Amino acid sequence: MGMTIIQKIIAKASGNEEVAVGDKLWCAIDLAAMRDFGGPNVVLDYREMFGDQPVKDPEKVAITFDLHLPARDTQVANNQKLLRDFADQTGVPLFDVETGVGQHTLLENGMVRPYDVIVGTDSHMNLLGAVGSFATGVGTTDLVAAMATGKLWFKVPETHKFVVNGTFQDQVGAKDLILHVLKDVGTDGLLYKAVEFEGPTIDAMDVAARITTMSMVTEMSGKIGLIESNDKTIEYLTEATGGPIEEWHADPDAPYVEERRYDVADIPPQVAAPHSPDNVVSVEDLLGTHIDQVFVGSCTNGRVEDLRAAAAILEGEQVDPGMRLIITPATQNVAKEAVREGLYNIFIEAGAIVTNPSCALCTIGHPGVLAEGDVTMSTSNRNFPGKIGKGGEIYLCSPATAAASALYGQITDPREV
Repeated sequence: MGMTIIQKIIAKASGNEEVAVGDKLWCAIDLAAMRDFGGPNVVLDYREMFGDQPVKDPEKVAITFDLHLPARDTQVANNQKLLRDFADQTGVPLFDVETGVGQHTLLENGMVRPYDVIVGTDSHMNLLGAVGSFATGVGTTDLVAAMATGKLWFKVPETHKFVVNGTFQDQVGAKDLILHVLKDVGTDGLLYKAVEFEGPTIDAMDVAARITTMSMVTEMSGKIGLIESNDKTIEYLTEATGGPIEEWHADPDAPYVEERRYDVADIPPQVAAPHSPDNVVSVEDLLGTHIDQVFVGSCTNGRVEDLRAAAAILEGEQVDPGMRLIITPATQNVAKEAVREGLYNIFIEAGAIVTNPSCALCTIGHPGVLAEGDVTMSTSNRNFPGKIGKGGEIYLCSPATAAASALYGQITDPREV
């Protein structure tokens, strides 16, 4: 019997020639990452358990700041200082407030390769499956163990296969695809399971679109999301890491528990209505719904490609009077490229506010929190009650749909703009 990609990764990391679904194995960890949210607890627990003992391998640990940039209050500042001090003491790489969303920062700085085993204190670590990595979010204790021993145990999950064909309609893209899939699968449809996306449509995606697709596997309760590496990802990672990049594929007789097929030609712009990411309908079903605010950014849609999609609609236009349009690049590198391309000018002239790179309006505590009764369109990945303000409502969508809706102050079909 052949093996899926996740089986091959676990086999390599555990030192076995082959593994089967349900096996419980100790795996070598290629990268253990913590952030300014959750990271301080990791450091405190590590010190309590291991004192001044060095981490197993400082080059396989990383600290990123992405939630509160710069620090918004004394507690956050103290937490970030704690992490800076730990990095100084241990030699662990630290990516400070000038960087941006953690997973994106790790990618840009060459710390991620296909088929690495990566754990971190962020539930959306599995977006790194965009380049074929086995990446997943873990709790404080697991991360402490990974730092101290270089290993964690995992149960080999079942794997689903989603095959995607067809050509996207105009102003339709990866976010619409993953929302459509989420509606089909549900928020608990992949509980502790892996999923591989493949097919001509996926193969044609650039790295940014793959990130968008993988970033919402978490919303299906998936343990791992994976896309096989191809020329695009190998070129990107070779530049980031210095190469070489190994390319792996699932075996032809790999044991998938289920296969689903999708044709993107049939998918119009999608919107997830409050209060669940799988409450998805066509944008046509919500036309004219009043909104107060629009957010373009997050780990799901904060790449420069996402900003370009929004700018293409906003250029030469003005947002609806009273509309609050907030745009946040995923990283400082994305921000620099957006400035070089003139995208900031387009946003500002249209009436948008451009904020510093960070997770921004993925959660409460950032500029743009909703008042009770406020409604926002967001390119983030979750719209649960209270996510960015008690009593507010969140509709999830693509950058194109978000930008089009900002122009009119109501949910708008980007194909009609």
